[in-house]
Amino acid sequence: MDIWPLYLFHDRAQTINAAISVRAHCTIRSRADHRLTLVSDDTHERVEAASPDELDFARLPLVARLVRHFGVTGVDIITRSESPVGAGIAGSSAMNVAICSALAAWTNAPIHGEDLLSLAMNIEAQVLNVPAGVQDYRPALYGGVSAVELGVTGVKRVALRVDSAALTARLVVAYTGASRNSGINNWDVMKHRIDGDPAVSGAFDAIRDASAGVRHGLESGDWTAVCRHLTAEWNARKRLAPGVTTARIEDLLSRALAAGAGAGKVCGAGGGGCLFVLVDPDRKREVADALSRGGADVLPVSVDPDGVRLSRS
Repeated sequence: MDIWPLYLFHDRAQTINAAISVRAHCTIRSRADHRLTLVSDDTHERVEAASPDELDFARLPLVARLVRHFGVTGVDIITRSESPVGAGIAGSSAMNVAICSALAAWTNAPIHGEDLLSLAMNIEAQVLNVPAGVQDYRPALYGGVSAVELGVTGVKRVALRVDSAALTARLVVAYTGASRNSGINNWDVMKHRIDGDPAVSGAFDAIRDASAGVRHGLESGDWTAVCRHLTAEWNARKRLAPGVTTARIEDLLSRALAAGAGAGKVCGAGGGGCLFVLVDPDRKREVADALSRGGADVLPVSVDPDGVRLSRS
């Protein structure tokens, strides 16, 4: 829904998201020479170059493109993500925002807020070679719970007044163990919608309506309504493409619901990655245990009120 121009085809489109305590880290250290070293602690990749122009985009392409954009030299840049690979919880977007913010601060570049998000989105599209959505960068930059309103005048983030502790108490996030590729799923769905596929168009209308219902339920503290609309969203999302859900995802969600979850869905485009469920706080342990017995990795998460954090030493 958050990929241009899809949201323009559905009036009053919006997405609802929450920042969770699964962070991306970027450290920049000065060097005695003018060379560059890019290091990914997650993939154990290391790239060295004499200058930004000599960086090869085939390796660590996101960091390399951002370093070339900011023109930084004489530094070591080390990245580390707390997100599982292909988790569907916007880990790559969070890393993008972390690197952009760190490089902007290091170079004293006059870029921040929405301008920084536009840069992050455009460079990620270059890396993925498919259109990037607009919502994933905003939780990383701003934190908290928000609605991202999508319309003809542009993209607007609205912070929602939600009891973060109450949401955390009801939230279980679990990694299915299967990575997913958001670019492929999103691009396939986008083509069907532009071609006027009535089933896809109807599913997007239902997702738009469910998002409005989730927003109202969160703001009013009506958790029963949140679960009802979340279920409607998941049922509509599964109609977008055959690969959105899998037998493994359905098994895990069935286990969670049987243990007392009120609703659940996969994160992101689907096909793998993480799923999340909403539960009554008294049933949270039972639901988490049921997912663990099903082979999922339950992540220790909370709703994070903070966005980017910068520090110097």
